[in-house]
Amino acid sequence: MTTSFEGEPATEHPSQRSSIPKDQRRFAFGATAMAACMVVATWWVAFFVHGVMLKIGASNHLFEVLVFGVAVLSFGLLIPAWRSVTRAQHASASLRASDVITARVAGAQARELGWVAYGYGAALLILLLFVLFVLVNNEAVGRTFFDLPLIGSSFGLVLEAFWLNVVIFCATEAIVLVWALVVAVARFAPGPAGRPIRLLSIAYIDGFRGLPAIITLYLVGFGLPLTGLPFLSNLPLTWLAVIALSLTYGAYNAEVYRAGIDSIHPSQISAARSLGLSYVKTLRFVVVPQAVRRMVPPLLNNFISLQKDTALVSVIGAIDAFNQAKIIASNEFNLSAVTTVAFLFVLITIPQARIVDRMLERDKLRRG
Repeated sequence: MTTSFEGEPATEHPSQRSSIPKDQRRFAFGATAMAACMVVATWWVAFFVHGVMLKIGASNHLFEVLVFGVAVLSFGLLIPAWRSVTRAQHASASLRASDVITARVAGAQARELGWVAYGYGAALLILLLFVLFVLVNNEAVGRTFFDLPLIGSSFGLVLEAFWLNVVIFCATEAIVLVWALVVAVARFAPGPAGRPIRLLSIAYIDGFRGLPAIITLYLVGFGLPLTGLPFLSNLPLTWLAVIALSLTYGAYNAEVYRAGIDSIHPSQISAARSLGLSYVKTLRFVVVPQAVRRMVPPLLNNFISLQKDTALVSVIGAIDAFNQAKIIASNEFNLSAVTTVAFLFVLITIPQARIVDRMLERDKLRRG
């Protein structure tokens, strides 16, 4: 569209100027140059790592294949970068031929491919910087946190102690699922008769949510054995830790249950009561089954936090993975065993985190 006045030459409308696609060749050549630089940097780091491994006597054929395999993969960055260049040139040629539509499509493809190269290049750069961080200063970081011989020799001891963490969080999660539901239902106790129960439930939730888990562990772990009570004072440390963590996470998960129950529309409760269901049966057959589906993702999130907090049981003397790693670190003056513990915790929490993400996405799709 052009704008003209009588007696004046036609001028180009501003919207017409902005519709002409930009030349993407500079962007595409920049992506190609970045990809080439990253390939060179990757091979330099690969030879640097190879030299370090030879120096410390840790090099073997498998490791060399792994390192140089990653270096070869870096050539893959050139594929989207070069395709970006070809699409940008095609867009430029189409523009010279006044084929604006083809130029726009090719230009968009060139820009997208260029951003792909930049994205993977940035990720590779972060990986290379991390490798250099581990190996600089005469491999000080690597020897402190990733001493492979020490990790190999201590792995069995750490893994055996990690079983205690698994037992604690499995037992605690089973107890918390039931205990938190009881507390949440108590908070919904109806009528004036239920007011004292509601107040006790609120006091418990507020109290243990405000109390750091490590203090609860300390009080339960050292306090109950001092009471002299026939059963509680003779409990092993493992079960004292289970009690303390159940008290803490019972308060958190009771709030999750409460939010789930609150999310059920009151009309459904009224309908169930009008059909003659008692308050308990309304919760049992109408409210809780619907609420549980909405509560699963936040419950799993809390359980992931609970699994990590099992490392706190070391404060009461339980020989869990973290405590075992601290003993090894004190003897060897090296933190590689603690790195093993960190790896084990990450290993068990990542699949659960992905499950939570998947459930949240499915819930979002279900709600539209």
